[in-house]
Amino acid sequence: MSCHFWRSLSLLLCNYNNKTCSSSSSSSSYSSPTSHLARSLSRLVTCRNMSCQSQAPFPTLRTVTLSYSHLQDKNTDLSSKIEEGFGPSGLGILSVTDVPGYSSLRRNLLRLSPRLANLPEEVKKELEDPHSRYNFGWSHGKEKLESGKLDMLKGSFYANPILDRPTTDASLIERYPSYCGSNIWPHSALPELERAFKALGQLMYDVGLMLAHHCDRYVSKVMKMGEDGGLENILLRSRCPKGRLLYYFPTEQSNDNISMSSWCGWHTDHGSLTGLTCGMFMRDAVEIPCPDSAAGLYIRTRTDQIVKVVYGEDEIAYQIGETTEILSRGYLCATPHCVRAPKGQEASGLERSTFALFMQPDWEEKLNFPEKVHIHKDLISSSGALTFGEYTEKLLDKYYHLKT
Repeated sequence: MSCHFWRSLSLLLCNYNNKTCSSSSSSSSYSSPTSHLARSLSRLVTCRNMSCQSQAPFPTLRTVTLSYSHLQDKNTDLSSKIEEGFGPSGLGILSVTDVPGYSSLRRNLLRLSPRLANLPEEVKKELEDPHSRYNFGWSHGKEKLESGKLDMLKGSFYANPILDRPTTDASLIERYPSYCGSNIWPHSALPELERAFKALGQLMYDVGLMLAHHCDRYVSKVMKMGEDGGLENILLRSRCPKGRLLYYFPTEQSNDNISMSSWCGWHTDHGSLTGLTCGMFMRDAVEIPCPDSAAGLYIRTRTDQIVKVVYGEDEIAYQIGETTEILSRGYLCATPHCVRAPKGQEASGLERSTFALFMQPDWEEKLNFPEKVHIHKDLISSSGALTFGEYTEKLLDKYYHLKT
């Protein structure tokens, strides 16, 4: 699911995040919070060791990393790493290294982002889908910033990288348009986009499924899981993964007074697992390093601390979403995060491209919530069961806007 409307949740999420996961004591037998802290400190990156235009006011942490070869081996026990990255004391994020073919696929897609954004307005208009609340095709100026103003800083292109048309059922398309709609590709204006989008999306999806298998192995040690109730099977059954290609338009200002959440407001991902590429920065169509080390991804930890999180451009990062936290009874934890834009004179004229893959349950997947739920508990029925589609529509109606 896109993060169009998740900025509206920031106050609720901050209140929720002050509470620790109910499972923290149960999972301590694998590695204590003290050992987690020690490993986190070992990943601390100081700005003094980086060429940077301004110093970050918060600690900078390296993600927990997993190698692709270890992830690929289903017999390898990665529980300690999963807990370190995704568990109650983790940052809700880890990254996967050495994924074959990833670097070239990332570069191929991200280089198309400015070309898409600079297509003629009439062409981009044909790529819009208001019925899906702009969750398919092109979207620009439809999302609101935390200030309430429309976000004109970035444009997005949404598509399902696995299925062009997940269903032909007209009633489902009407009921769940953000999931059941069809992809809209610029076949004439930018024909190479479809192939590049699907290639990167498929790879990140496949790696995400491998990661989900190891998440299930970790969770199964601390709670009983149904035969088909694990994260891997839920994602395998789903027909609605969603990719989002983002382009941040260059600005003429130096942005000296920008807020921490200037590029993406505080939110917690709604679905199950989100794959992320490292952003690509360009000026005049030439790729350059980010000129401001304080720019980037920030996470609010389970202890209400804010840290900057970094990972390599050749790594795929994955974040836990709210649905996985609820269904895992808190053994896998989602964390609020935001993205800060670079500032200073060197940021003038800078453009950025990135890609996110939202992996989430099928709209017909029945979610059996636990008795005690801290997230959106007012939306969950007394029976404790909703389909993911029903759950999402309730969230959209409450925090974004009612369907027209």
